[in-house]
Amino acid sequence: MKKISLNIPYDKAGLNPKNFNPTLETVTLKFSSEIGIKKRPAVIICPGGGYEYLSDREAQPVAMRFASHGINSFILKYSINSPFPSALLELAYAVKYVRENAEKYDIDPNKILLCGFSAGGHLTACLGTLWNSEYLQNTIGNNEMFKPNGMILCYPVITSGKYRHKGSIENILGKAPSAEMLELVSSEKQVNDKTPKTFIWHCADDQTVPVENTISFTKSLSQYKIPFECHIFPFGGHGLALADESTAKHEGHINIVCSQWTKLAVEWIKREFFTEN
Repeated sequence: MKKISLNIPYDKAGLNPKNFNPTLETVTLKFSSEIGIKKRPAVIICPGGGYEYLSDREAQPVAMRFASHGINSFILKYSINSPFPSALLELAYAVKYVRENAEKYDIDPNKILLCGFSAGGHLTACLGTLWNSEYLQNTIGNNEMFKPNGMILCYPVITSGKYRHKGSIENILGKAPSAEMLELVSSEKQVNDKTPKTFIWHCADDQTVPVENTISFTKSLSQYKIPFECHIFPFGGHGLALADESTAKHEGHINIVCSQWTKLAVEWIKREFFTEN
């Protein structure tokens, strides 16, 4: 694994850059003359943790799983306990870095996906819905380099409304956010016709981030005719990561039914991206 420092223009968003130190870690397949140029899809992984910490269970093991299927992977260690839009800028510039270095990593620059868990899913959905927004254009300019080509959302925090994950929203907006900012970070309200195709999964019995987060987001995707694949598993709670022994902290993290999500996501990537021109 190689760690890459990202140069983020925090000052354009009125943020103090001394408070942040994001890194991008690589889990990528090296070019082999025997295999030849593949122009692989890439996945940038955003671990969860309520914007308070970053889950190791949702980082390297996930990247290694994708890499084992020929998908070059990156782990974004974004800033935590930091105000919006610090992490959003970091993810945008992570996409930019991967796209600018696509040839170096044998990546197709038009096949860059994001994969986010819980609060990392919120971060992913924010960039997926806001990458071409007036808000980001006013902050860092109109740049197609920030555009994700697809999203994989795993039990994501989506809304700032009734079914919000209180801790995640407070950690980026504080305890008394404006109605305008609450609207901006409620991703189901920001879906538009430029939102990328999406794979999303959740557990129906999730008591930490209610499944209504996923349901509201898929309703918005459907409204804008954005292609999506959604899996709602009957039980499993929250924070399953890979849902098998490789990432289990306790027996409750092992769920044979939910562990199918990686196979389903890889099949979706292969169907939607490996065969695209």
